Amino acid sequence: MSQLSKALHTRTVVSLSLVAIGMGIMLPATVQAQSAEDNYNKKCAVCHGKDGLGNTAKGKKVHVKDVHANMKDSEAEMIKAVTDGKGEDMDSYKTEFTPEQIKALVDYYRSLGK
Repeated sequence: MSQLSKALHTRTVVSLSLVAIGMGIMLPATVQAQSAEDNYNKKCAVCHGKDGLGNTAKGKKVHVKDVHANMKDSEAEMIKAVTDGKGEDMDSYKTEFTPEQIKALVDYYRSLGK
């Protein structure tokens, strides 16, 4: 390999590495930029309603309790439900959200009951 070829190869590898690193840094920031309210509205409100009362067509169909009734459940129980799902009526979100995002979703949902 000539000196010019080596230099071009090295420059290409360094450039591609910097792009990959840059993308790796930007992707989590983009995912994390979604607030708990945004995530709730995208994934949970279809059943639970934006107000947490469960008065949506799908919420009524699967008999979603309103947020005040769900406040009897502990935070840990709610986190488990969001993480693992609840049978056929509620999907698991452990592959879509980090544990921190799931806790934030639960905190946001619980705030609707205050």
